[in-house]
Amino acid sequence: MTTFTRRRGVTLGALTLAGALALSACGSSDSGGDSNSGAGSAKTHTVKTAMGDVEVPVNPRRVVVLDTGELDSALTLGVQPVGATHSATEDGFPSYLPENRTKDIKDVGEIANPNLETVASLKPDLILTSKVRDGDRYEQLSAIAPTVMTESTGTAWKENFRTHAEALGKQAEAKKAVAGYDAHVADVTEAIGGKEKAAATDVNFVRFVEGADIRIYGKQNYIGSILADLGMGRPSITDKAKDGFSYDVSPEKIDLADADVIFTSTYGDPEKAGATRTMNSGLWKGLTASKDGKVFKVDDRLWIAGIGYTAADKILDEFQTDLTK
Repeated sequence: MTTFTRRRGVTLGALTLAGALALSACGSSDSGGDSNSGAGSAKTHTVKTAMGDVEVPVNPRRVVVLDTGELDSALTLGVQPVGATHSATEDGFPSYLPENRTKDIKDVGEIANPNLETVASLKPDLILTSKVRDGDRYEQLSAIAPTVMTESTGTAWKENFRTHAEALGKQAEAKKAVAGYDAHVADVTEAIGGKEKAAATDVNFVRFVEGADIRIYGKQNYIGSILADLGMGRPSITDKAKDGFSYDVSPEKIDLADADVIFTSTYGDPEKAGATRTMNSGLWKGLTASKDGKVFKVDDRLWIAGIGYTAADKILDEFQTDLTK
């Protein structure tokens, strides 16, 4: 997944406002704890995070999420965030999520570039994000509300989900989501011909990225983990992926993406990302998947940026539909 590196400078005035609003937010969290805890019950519990142990409310009511994975986790677990970030190249929240669950969520800025004043104005009692996205803002965010950061995103999505569930007090709901996913994986594997056929079918995922080379996704990422759960074969090129994430190529070397099945997505403008030119080239048309009609264009915000169990279930549905045509 693309790591956004742009950072917004935070003025002293903004931090002052954030700090002031944080005091109000803490007061709101305390009163919420009193109303939701029985006599003698603790108002907070400890969650282990990438930044150390963090005390969070037992029943957080005003949650702000700062990445798509955290948004997927919250909605999967039945929690309605009051605020969330959006992708740098698109407005709004991922369309694969139910509109009735996202229409009332306040947009608090871009992923890895949240507006701290807007976050603070929502008076959150819990903030969910990751160190790779917002590690350099941890102190400012923690001054607003207890902030639970996982280490990274992508391949660690299942571990992150468990952390999110613990922070939200939704462990029982998390177990149901995981069990449902595991059952769904088994059903899809069976539908596409069983484990042996899955293992014998090499699948590549090719992502066209505006401003970057073409990415042939490796095994250490979100979509790679789903393919592994299904037991799909992966071409040898995936073993050359840098840090297991992706092997990047120019359009002139797209023949290296050859596979039985290819899924593709585009981040940004297809023309600027080179998707249109590459997929009309002779090299692309000569790929096994292309010749066999096994190239499938998919939604980038779902297959790459979803990073959660709700997204995974939709991906499994699309995967089954495409491979059983």
